[in-house]
Amino acid sequence: MPLIDTRIIRLSRLYAPTLREDPVDAELASHRLLLRAAMIRKVASGVYSFLPLGMRALRKLEQIVREEQDAIGAQEMLMSIIQPAELWYESGRWEVYGPELMHFKDRHEHSFALSPTQEELITVLVRDELRSYRELPQSLYHIQWKYRDEIRPRFGLLRAREFLMKDAYSFHASHASLQQHYDDQARSYGRICERLGLTWRAVEADSGQIGGKVTREFMALAPAGEARILYCSCGFAANAEAASARIVPQPYDPDGVLETGCGTIPAARRLSTPDVGTIAALARFLQIEERATVKALAGRAADGQPSVVFLPGSHELAVLKLPDDLAEFEPLDDEGLARVGLIKGFIGPVGLPKELRIYADRSLEALPFWLVGANEPNYHLAYATPGRDFTIERWIDVAAPQTGDLCPLCSQPLEGQRGIEVGQVFQLGTKYSESLAATYMDEDGNEQPFIMGSYGWGVSRSLAAIVEQHHDDAGIIWPLSVAPAEVAVLMLAVHDDLVQPAAEQLAKQLAERGIEVVLDDRDVRAGVKFNDADLIGWPYQVLVGRRGLEAGQIELKERASGIRTAIDQTTAVDTLTKRVREERRRYLLQPLD
Repeated sequence: MPLIDTRIIRLSRLYAPTLREDPVDAELASHRLLLRAAMIRKVASGVYSFLPLGMRALRKLEQIVREEQDAIGAQEMLMSIIQPAELWYESGRWEVYGPELMHFKDRHEHSFALSPTQEELITVLVRDELRSYRELPQSLYHIQWKYRDEIRPRFGLLRAREFLMKDAYSFHASHASLQQHYDDQARSYGRICERLGLTWRAVEADSGQIGGKVTREFMALAPAGEARILYCSCGFAANAEAASARIVPQPYDPDGVLETGCGTIPAARRLSTPDVGTIAALARFLQIEERATVKALAGRAADGQPSVVFLPGSHELAVLKLPDDLAEFEPLDDEGLARVGLIKGFIGPVGLPKELRIYADRSLEALPFWLVGANEPNYHLAYATPGRDFTIERWIDVAAPQTGDLCPLCSQPLEGQRGIEVGQVFQLGTKYSESLAATYMDEDGNEQPFIMGSYGWGVSRSLAAIVEQHHDDAGIIWPLSVAPAEVAVLMLAVHDDLVQPAAEQLAKQLAERGIEVVLDDRDVRAGVKFNDADLIGWPYQVLVGRRGLEAGQIELKERASGIRTAIDQTTAVDTLTKRVREERRRYLLQPLD
């Protein structure tokens, strides 16, 4: 007899060691419940094994991703995890990834990288094979393990060092062709979200280490998400780190100049602000909102030039939005500030040393006057006026928008939530084809670099995102599409001459109808079975006990709603089959607008 019945999963034979207590290092619900429900086990920091139940869910999720990629004409292949370091040096990304890139040397001292992504390898793979525009476009994908040496792996599968990912790459002869496939991939990702039962948003984003200027992230909304999303009822949505919005600072106007409309702005006025060296302290001291202040951030960019960036006091710097001449902007420490003549907590634009570059967020351009540091200890300036008292070298969009800022499309207040990134699509252009000399011959016989796209989906990460959205205090609530099994038959008395054959027969008949069935035939208390059924998250739970059978009934519990229903034993198979098939239809391939 096989270890596990090919049609029925028997819990008495299944390796599924559930845990009663929460693991001490598990912070998020997904991490805690995937461990407790015997889906995963920790190997090392950020590295996990998938146990049989977790593997079943992972494979079902993977298959949904595969079906949606196949549906848009992407072709599955499989690439090596190991990549020669030379490819990464050619593309220039060896240093860009830095310590996050896992790498090693073989016995011959040749350097290799463990793949965090596959742009280099796929580009080199096709550059000697795709030679003519007639062979384009092409879209290739694979589902493979990836590696990133995270400085702080945490949250279980959400920030792991080893993770399963679907990555696709497309090659085109025109930007129009790229745009079409990019849109197809975006629609495919929307369908994946729907089939996984996720509540999601597609948002504008930053391309990060992948490159390219056009990209979109697919976010599963969850309080535990590391990304902050801003969105509007008009359809605008963006990752807050990359978003642009209309920020409306409030001028500090103690004389009521704007209210009276006298038109004359007073001279810059020194305000005594003893030991008030932060924006929060300044707002409290003057009893005003933080958005009526202007903060200063001093630092050095990659070129070593010291710079000061001014922002609304209520907002933070969006590092991803910094222009190229402020790349790798690092704030100055106390010693660095003193070296360029700046005083921590009291920096302002009036009288700054001339060697400093001066930038300001565009939102401040509309302010007639600013409340800023006076560049002397314990003093600030009111009515510091741009153009009269100081000059801004360059206006830039670098403030990170917040909830309540105005939508850039319709000027309505933005709403905000947190999200988990599950997928991202990129228009790469010729970034990799040019650096790796990957070309094709166009209609005129000229060599041209491929125009490329890249499309990533976090398969193992999505498993955790689903649990973050679908759980309660008792355990996981799997959507039917990725549940390890669809129906759990709970045999409440294993050696009972009425219960055991009835439960066995019900499980057998359901399996013959094509239903994924787990039979809890363990010789344990009924309470243990109830707790495990909810912890693991079987969508439909059928309770088979003597009292019900004597009345000709069994009890059906829906995990998502918690509703229990007595159903006739003679029609139970038909009833359950109908329920499952109706639920399956919710997750079938359906075009989305």
